Amino acid sequence: MIIRIPKASDVKSSEITPENIYKQRRLFMQAAGLGALGLMTGDILAKAEERSLRPLAQLNKSPFSTDEDMTSYKDVTQYNNFYELGTGKKDPYRFSNYLKPSPWSITIEGECTKPGTYNLEDFIRPYALEERIYRMRCVEGWSMVIPWVGFPLASMIKQFEPTSRAKYVAFETLYDPEMLPGQKRPVLPWPYVEGLRMDEAMNPLTILSVGLYGKELPNQNGAPIRLVVPWKYGFKSIKSIVKIRFVEEQPRSTWNVVTPNEYGFYSNVNPEVDHPRWSQGRERRIGEFLKRDTLMFNGYAEEVASLYSGMDLKKFF
Repeated sequence: MIIRIPKASDVKSSEITPENIYKQRRLFMQAAGLGALGLMTGDILAKAEERSLRPLAQLNKSPFSTDEDMTSYKDVTQYNNFYELGTGKKDPYRFSNYLKPSPWSITIEGECTKPGTYNLEDFIRPYALEERIYRMRCVEGWSMVIPWVGFPLASMIKQFEPTSRAKYVAFETLYDPEMLPGQKRPVLPWPYVEGLRMDEAMNPLTILSVGLYGKELPNQNGAPIRLVVPWKYGFKSIKSIVKIRFVEEQPRSTWNVVTPNEYGFYSNVNPEVDHPRWSQGRERRIGEFLKRDTLMFNGYAEEVASLYSGMDLKKFF
């Protein structure tokens, strides 16, 4: 039997891969390889970071936790909005080493009987820490399920005894462009500020968080202490808090000051009130391919709807 080996000249021109397509395939394979390497590196770095953080012991389990699947540690810590560390979703993780969360102090001001400045350890010592697995929804249309560690804001409020004149609670983020290099750019009016109505602040769902996944809070997620309000869009959950004030008048809220037609003071998750530039009716849970329907108050209507009884939620958005 004679085996004939065809010459290159015998190959039909129609069977030859065009050079431009060949090069595109090469580039695609290279990119795919780098992408896979990037994913592997991201997982390795996330696991290394998680191991390096201090565990928070004796955590109570909260009855308010959802039983939904939690978002991965890597996604929770490497896909964030924290403009003080950069406007890109990866920037907070990339530049997190600039932030030094220790030593840290919290200043309490305004209409209360116990104003003062307290180091973080003394500030959180009176409170029992618990794990709260919350759905969290970003105004941009993506969501996560995050196992926060913290304590009810209501407990802290009672500790500092606000007077009858205190109708709101105002919060302020650290202003230090060396530790938060994003503040070197006038992207927003710094420092970042937020506020809640007193009954919102006292709701048992509202917490001050000092950790996630059973360990201390990573820098990119707002270390060492941040607010978490799960029925509101994520930007209300102010990070790296240094000041809390009890005030009589509605306080400023950074995004509401910058673009009041897009970001209301209340900022409750509401699928019936769209952002001017995109719908709020659907969301993409990070880690999932298909979108899902957005729930009123992010699924916490039973706990918080009564706070807004009689209010026009399209006007007070």
